Amino acid sequence: MSSGQEDEQENSAYEPGRSGPTAHRARRSKLRLAFATVAVAALSLAGMTAATGTGGAATPTAADVPVAAAPNDVPGPPAGFTTTWSDDFNGGANTGVPSSDWKYDTGPGSSFGTGEIETMSDSTSNVYEDGNGHLVLKALHSGSDPSSGWTSGRIETQSSSFGAPAGGVVEMQSSIQQPDLNTSNGAGYWPAFWMLGSTLRTGTTWPTSGEVDILEDINARSSVFGTLHCGTNPGGPCNESTGIGSGEHACSGCQTGYHTYAVQIDRSVSPEQIRWYLDGQNYFTVNSTQVDATTWANAVDHPFFIIYDLAMGGGFPDAFGGGPNASTVSGGQMNIDYVAVYNKAP
Repeated sequence: MSSGQEDEQENSAYEPGRSGPTAHRARRSKLRLAFATVAVAALSLAGMTAATGTGGAATPTAADVPVAAAPNDVPGPPAGFTTTWSDDFNGGANTGVPSSDWKYDTGPGSSFGTGEIETMSDSTSNVYEDGNGHLVLKALHSGSDPSSGWTSGRIETQSSSFGAPAGGVVEMQSSIQQPDLNTSNGAGYWPAFWMLGSTLRTGTTWPTSGEVDILEDINARSSVFGTLHCGTNPGGPCNESTGIGSGEHACSGCQTGYHTYAVQIDRSVSPEQIRWYLDGQNYFTVNSTQVDATTWANAVDHPFFIIYDLAMGGGFPDAFGGGPNASTVSGGQMNIDYVAVYNKAP
């Protein structure tokens, strides 16, 4: 199936009123727009509840999650795992991503259902490998109006086969430097590393098909949010459009250096779990018993595809007093050292 055909098929699965070739990005209107009325405390409470969970599953230690040992190297798998797929972004300077592994999501942010104001492009001005083992997503501004004139980049994997079989474990991990900005000049920036359920590409609607947000930050706050979206929208067992979230988690130095962000979907324990990690430390866990069995199976018990994007503006940054505004600088970039998928067999 060609990329164009696949996009057309994907569009048929989206929520009514969504439009554009990347309408599945609608997932991020959820938590974000809800923030404006629910506020941070509600998310923090949700995260505390989710992290507590129920059941007797053991939580792995940091040793179970690999972290980068050297720049540009994809770490070997944790004990008992194998490396299923990885990308070290070793292309030439100012080259685009290979179409064998990645596809560009292009178009206006207004089509994503999140209130974003950028236009996503496939230009090497916005998405490129730098020749030094990094993928760069760069947001650029033109004109004098901070609320328009932005371009940026978003890509997703061609493969939608990354998942855990029954009784197994899958981990998605990436080493990322968030845009090297701060709260005085980074209002409106919204970097993300996340994944969507493969069934979205074959007709299942969002959020039934599942979404796992591995890294989101807004307004250069040097933090990270982790979220599971599932069930029905609005409301439902996963409290959409908010989802089941960690709340804001401190990420010291994440604007100025590379840190590892990872998720493990563990189907070898009972109840099944999704665990979020920052630099190998488990900071948030969701158990399958927090929702009904059908909702969990529809959202989690299948493969996923992986997405990177650097958005500008939208409901999530706005809820934290974001912009972009007159002080927001052009040229902030999300730098990615590697991405890897590891699997542990049943």
